[in-house]
Amino acid sequence: MEIKVLGPGCPKCEQTEKVVKDAIAESGKDISVTKVKDITEIAKHGVFMTPAVVVDGEVKSVGKVPSKEQIQEWISQ
Repeated sequence: MEIKVLGPGCPKCEQTEKVVKDAIAESGKDISVTKVKDITEIAKHGVFMTPAVVVDGEVKSVGKVPSKEQIQEWISQ
């Protein structure tokens, strides 16, 4: 499983990355997290608002910081 956190580095983007990493740590799963800051790469996912979270190529959240519970639900599927 691969999770991408899309965002140029704004406070909400940084918070999203932290929540994602916390959720993964609690799950005990081996999941790679990639931070994507390049606007062109972000746009390739069809995302025009950040922060965004992409799980295995599927955009799960756009324009808000998802809750740890939401992330845990995504990674348990």
